[in-house]
Amino acid sequence: MFKRESAAPRKFIGKGRGRSARALARHGALAAMATMGLAATTGAAAAAPAIPDALWLNPFRSVVVRTGPCGERLCGWVAWANAKAEADAREHKIERLVGTMLLENYRPSGAITWRGTLYVPDMDSRFSSEITLISPNEMKVKGCILGGLFCKSQIWTRVTELPRG
Repeated sequence: MFKRESAAPRKFIGKGRGRSARALARHGALAAMATMGLAATTGAAAAAPAIPDALWLNPFRSVVVRTGPCGERLCGWVAWANAKAEADAREHKIERLVGTMLLENYRPSGAITWRGTLYVPDMDSRFSSEITLISPNEMKVKGCILGGLFCKSQIWTRVTELPRG
């Protein structure tokens, strides 16, 4: 943007006409410090704690998803499904729902949020999605279409073991 020709102070050409190189350097140093502060804050937010390996029950009590790492991202696979959920999945050509990845490639996007892709087997569709950890035992899973114009969300509850039956 600016071509440096010599180390001697010179006038700034453009909007701030008349400013010395020293004033610009001071202004630049302040801007750099502000940017580093913002980056540090953003970095702290982006370095969200990963949702640990956990089991999450959907609100219909029909599916349990196990969350965990998939490379450097967060994913979730069906660990248990009731008979109705399995039947719905078979109608959409998914032979076995257990083992299917529902939460795909989530990245931290804040202190308690992750963004990725939600796969809905009974619709055989993928949606942009956001997970928000509400408490250690609850997370909100939101799926959206049309760039976030239409969204639906559910609150999933952490469980310590798979349901029986």
